[in-house]
Amino acid sequence: MIRSGQIKGGTSIVPILFGFFLASSGLAPPIERTLNSIAQAINDISF
Repeated sequence: MIRSGQIKGGTSIVPILFGFFLASSGLAPPIERTLNSIAQAINDISF
């Protein structure tokens, strides 16, 4: 999708991560923990 120009580089992160979750590869658990940590950090920000 990147080569054909249908999706840009930054936007390609979402399908790549989705692929890791679907595949349940060895890298999926650390990626999931990292994303959960980032989401929690964003959630803890108070304005």
